[in-house]
Amino acid sequence: MSLISFENVGLRYSTGPEILTDLSFDLQAGSFHFLTGPSGAGKTTLMRLLYLGQKPTRGQIKIMGRDVLALSSRQMTQLRRQIGIVFQDFRLLNHLSAFDNVALPLRATGMNEAKIDKTVKELLDWVGLGQSMHALPKTLSGGEQQRIAIARAIINRPKLLLADEPTGNVDKTIGIKLLRLFDELNRLGTTVVIATHDQSILEKFDRPVLRLENGHVRQSVDLSGLKSSISSVGGKS
Repeated sequence: MSLISFENVGLRYSTGPEILTDLSFDLQAGSFHFLTGPSGAGKTTLMRLLYLGQKPTRGQIKIMGRDVLALSSRQMTQLRRQIGIVFQDFRLLNHLSAFDNVALPLRATGMNEAKIDKTVKELLDWVGLGQSMHALPKTLSGGEQQRIAIARAIINRPKLLLADEPTGNVDKTIGIKLLRLFDELNRLGTTVVIATHDQSILEKFDRPVLRLENGHVRQSVDLSGLKSSISSVGGKS
């Protein structure tokens, strides 16, 4: 079953030339893909479309069976709640504790505080930050801040998790630990797409790799020997 489907998708800003051209691909529910390629290949722009931060100019995007262009604002908000996003710059609220940063998505849904307390504490323990739940982000290391960002992204058990260069601000040891968290979440059923330029990560984790070069997929490699479901992608950041 396809969780994500792009068909002849194009994107342009104002009257300028198309930035993305004729993107057509499917990603299956429960899959784990790395998205890689040189700077300017289109990774960030493609991720923006995936997390509904941008609508296409033409073509069709379906996420979880929903046609993105046909959604109302309310329906779009509901769909976004099933998508977890980890940004490279973390985007934590520095005046809030680790606990309160992670609790934000749950409070947005109106969950009662007793359940929030239990859920957030369990997740912070799972990512190894149970002892730091009351700390402010600025007092924590880059790797700890990234784990807070990951916890916040997955607190609602999203069907789709997107991460843009999640290991870019941490050392390789921490980066491997973070990827293992993503791997475990994938084993629990979440579809995962991670944009990265780190070749060592690609070699360490045996998952399909989608490569964008000069705006197109030049190769699509599943390191375990399985074929990726991508047919073609085009674009520029």
